Amino acid sequence: MKVRLGRPDLSRRTGLFDLPEAGAGPGPSVTFLGVSTLLVRDGDSAVMTDGFFSRPSLTSVGLRRIAPDPARIDAALARAGVTSLEALVPVHTHFDHAMDSAAVALRTGARLVGGASTANIGRGGGLPEDRIVRAVPGEPLVYGPFTLTPVESRHCPPDRFPGEIDAPVTPPVRVSAYRCGEAWSLLLRHTGGASALIQGSAGFVPGALAGYSADVAYLGVGQLGSRDDDYIRTYWRETVGAVGARRAVLIHWDDFFRPLDKPLRALPRPADDLDTTMRVLGGLAAEQGVSLHFPTLWRREDPWAGLA
Repeated sequence: MKVRLGRPDLSRRTGLFDLPEAGAGPGPSVTFLGVSTLLVRDGDSAVMTDGFFSRPSLTSVGLRRIAPDPARIDAALARAGVTSLEALVPVHTHFDHAMDSAAVALRTGARLVGGASTANIGRGGGLPEDRIVRAVPGEPLVYGPFTLTPVESRHCPPDRFPGEIDAPVTPPVRVSAYRCGEAWSLLLRHTGGASALIQGSAGFVPGALAGYSADVAYLGVGQLGSRDDDYIRTYWRETVGAVGARRAVLIHWDDFFRPLDKPLRALPRPADDLDTTMRVLGGLAAEQGVSLHFPTLWRREDPWAGLA
């Protein structure tokens, strides 16, 4: 079989970067900050997934020890207008999700929420024990107007660094120190009625989301294009289909070795193939009447607009 190389062209998808910009009202908004980092806030409170802003280069990740970059973290939080967070939830603990989580929690007053692996990143990063919250699958956690329910999930295969983090991680460390740990599907609900599934990685546990509902699904698609069509269809069914989402917003498609002060670009082939992902998911969305979108970096968006 011929292996495709190169990088999918995002300019072909410009029409899908069309989520409504959030207004000035009290309802929640979502700001995409790269990979699976999402800032969800209303006028009073905010929660975030991942909080990954350092984005070290491929050379650094492959050959050196890596650590959070304070300047990049501070610049990203300032640009996004983040001064405080109620909670920060890494969707799993690979470096491109959780490496900066302790640093971001320290800067924002957030509670760091996750499993044992997340707790060890928090401890290694100097976060006080009373700011680390051990999540239990299926048990809701309330932070201001937001209810967060973590549900057991899996990383999209292949998982290059599987297993749990069983001791505090104190950077700088090799990338392999950031093992996957517990992977989550995160159900978010706002007291105003807005609901979302945040699926940070393109893996799933069959049937895990049965009985849950969400109007919007933020759907991680990293590595999904390297899987066969049957896997991609099953992933959609176990996430978007399971919760009955009417809108799907694709995340974790960007090249996370590129800093956030440069335009985003898709991950290169053969590590991933966004064109394959879009061929399959585009067809499924059209068949099922689900609107399909990409989020725009830094923009406060209202993914629930028009769904009522």
